Amino acid sequence: MNRRTFIERSALAVGGMSLASLYSCSAPATTTKKAIGIQLYTLREVFEKDVMGTLKLVADTGFTEVEAYGYDNGKIFGVSYSDFAAEVKRLGMKIVSGHYGTGQSSPDRVGTPVNQWEKSVADAKAAGQEYTTIAWLDENERNSLDAIKRTCEIMNKAGEISKQYGLRMAYHNHAFEFEKVEGEVLYDVMLKELDPSLVAMEMDLYWIVFGGQDPLTLFKNHPGRFELWHVKDMDKVDRAKNSDVGSGSIDFKPIFAAAGQSGMKHFFLEQEYFTGPQATSITNGYAYLKSIV
Repeated sequence: MNRRTFIERSALAVGGMSLASLYSCSAPATTTKKAIGIQLYTLREVFEKDVMGTLKLVADTGFTEVEAYGYDNGKIFGVSYSDFAAEVKRLGMKIVSGHYGTGQSSPDRVGTPVNQWEKSVADAKAAGQEYTTIAWLDENERNSLDAIKRTCEIMNKAGEISKQYGLRMAYHNHAFEFEKVEGEVLYDVMLKELDPSLVAMEMDLYWIVFGGQDPLTLFKNHPGRFELWHVKDMDKVDRAKNSDVGSGSIDFKPIFAAAGQSGMKHFFLEQEYFTGPQATSITNGYAYLKSIV
């Protein structure tokens, strides 16, 4: 199931299968002075089976910040957002950001920038979030210059509402943003059309590299714009696949060295492809990130 489907999906059923039955190892409890985050989409299959148990796995691994996804009219993973946020807090973590769709392709969905956005923002504020992040654009939201400019206008207006609550709007990239539409690179148009006082950029490092771009060049050309990062690694053999963070082909050390120029405030480990137990992969990724930040 792709990211857009997960973002737009409504309540997920919470099953009773234990994490122990799914994974062959348990993550050690570790701590770090650095705030290392994780995008919960990384563990999407596990959340379908055990929501609270998966949150404990994340906390036990050492993560202190999370980025949520799948919010739908006050609920996430089939439970109320307030209960979910309370459990995150009880485990010693914080929801820093959440992923949302614009709602243009699902206008009846409650809590999107085109339908009662203030409900999502109010729930995010109550949960202690700092960011409300648009995670994906359907083709009809970006298949012409008029479409992408209209989408940016929607995000700017949503950003004004988020700002009223003391939150920041953000936009998360994939690789399609580096394609040309009517002779112009989509990402260039978005950087121009999105008001930086209202909308930050969440840079997915994997998709930037996959799209043929250099994160360091983007930092230099647009300093301070990239307040959030997704740290996701690229397989050394098949660049269309992920590897455990720190074991792939992306050299993260010079990227993190330029964090100040980028404006980065928070980063989240993310992984979408696995060759082994997911618990092992996030433990490996966490250990690598702890070693370099």
